[in-house]
Amino acid sequence: MIVAGIGFRSAATAADLQAALALTGVQADALASIAEKAEAPAMQAFARATGLPVIALQEQDIAGEQTLTCSPRIKARFGTGSLAEAAALAGARHGVPGARARLLAPRVVTADGLATAAIAERLEP
Repeated sequence: MIVAGIGFRSAATAADLQAALALTGVQADALASIAEKAEAPAMQAFARATGLPVIALQEQDIAGEQTLTCSPRIKARFGTGSLAEAAALAGARHGVPGARARLLAPRVVTADGLATAAIAERLEP
């Protein structure tokens, strides 16, 4: 399973999320973010437009996740370097005890800075 971890600011639209995913160059099987963002109107509209399911994660699911990139703001808020990368990794493992995941595409940021995306794939246990 290939999961796109999505991070975004409150001003982001579904089009911004699509732009972030497009920057990865990878087709995902699902989207993942923390519950607060997974339930946001922009994410729900993006999910409907792409037909992809959304994996809603708890903040503790991403805290401590090792990421390739690091935003000091995200590190202070969530305890991980990149919300998008951490969500992609945790989302790829979600619901499969013992599963591992690896990043296929590290965090990318839209030109306006409103949205980020990263891609991870599940490695079967």
